[in-house]
Amino acid sequence: MMSDNKIAIIPLRAGSKGIKNKNKKKILGRPLFSWVLCEAIQSELDKIYIFTDDLEIQDYVNKEYSWSEKVFVIERSVDSASDTASTELGMIELAEKLNFNFTHYFLLQATSPLTSSKDINKAISILNDDDTDSVLSVVKTHRFIWKSDGTPLNYDYLKRPRRQDFDGLLIENGAIYGCKKNTFIQSKNRLGGNIKTFEMSEDTLTEIDEPSDLIIIEQLLKTRLSGTNKLPKPIKYAVFDVDGVFTNATVNYTENGEFSKTFSFIDGMGLEILRNNNIEPVIMTSENSFLVQKRMEKLKIQYIFLGIKDKYARLSQFLKDNRICWNEVAYLGDDINDLTNIISCGWGVCPGNAVKDVSSQADFQLNSTGGNGAIREFVEFLIKYNTRF
Repeated sequence: MMSDNKIAIIPLRAGSKGIKNKNKKKILGRPLFSWVLCEAIQSELDKIYIFTDDLEIQDYVNKEYSWSEKVFVIERSVDSASDTASTELGMIELAEKLNFNFTHYFLLQATSPLTSSKDINKAISILNDDDTDSVLSVVKTHRFIWKSDGTPLNYDYLKRPRRQDFDGLLIENGAIYGCKKNTFIQSKNRLGGNIKTFEMSEDTLTEIDEPSDLIIIEQLLKTRLSGTNKLPKPIKYAVFDVDGVFTNATVNYTENGEFSKTFSFIDGMGLEILRNNNIEPVIMTSENSFLVQKRMEKLKIQYIFLGIKDKYARLSQFLKDNRICWNEVAYLGDDINDLTNIISCGWGVCPGNAVKDVSSQADFQLNSTGGNGAIREFVEFLIKYNTRF
């Protein structure tokens, strides 16, 4: 008997007519598709398949998420990635490539970046019921719906109900679909048999179809990420970017590559002071630098993450592994790829010379600049902050 195998497909096409390169558009410094992928990794899914004909995305995922045993990349055929191909065609193609080696099959849409791991787990839980064949996510709306011929669909306009007395309607938000293996084989569709719904939050009704949707989604994500994470708690981990934080964001190169970076002894001492005050430093940088590796080893840093492009996904997994809440973490970064973590952590801080997009979202901006005392100033702030607890 096959063991339980809950898989998900995230279908991505290289071509996009409405928004060019839509799946790779940056939202808070992260590619669009990475938002749902990160949540899928944090969920109870067993395997997640990025199914795409986009070679750039294939390469990015293979490099960026190698730390997760859940994530796989499978190339999508030209036929299933065409403008006229249905999503179901892609689902069937992947299922056949996997020889239908699954028990539960979920479809996650990259255009719904507000999907959370809790939403995915809710769908899994419902589909686990013996009397459920498939499941889909919906949003309850209390808006009054009309047909084009002037006929109301869901209320009597002569007896307009109050909102609190109105049941409303359930609308597909296009975020999550799931079905059991036999159901999918029979229906060749994302849904079939006995279908159940589950509600997601009202803001998830926004999908990315038009350029204006990107602006709306970005603001919704900012609000969600900063929500409960700012509740005061003692800081246990301090996460540092490197270039522009430990350094002044410059590097010397020779014809053989990277030659030198300049690090401050004052900042180095700051990290030792940090550990002495029970705050563990974590290094997370997008550069895979030998110089950085050697410097951090000399500073006796235990947690060093090099070559990390999706810093939010990697930090999410780190916190989960160590059972740490976001509001127990402070983050110091200076550029756009630090933005999501700066918004999400209990304290998101930037040096005095951070880019404007980051400084405008940080909880506060240091007086000192990167490589010139920013780390020491940050450390002193955290120690004073923790004394209140």
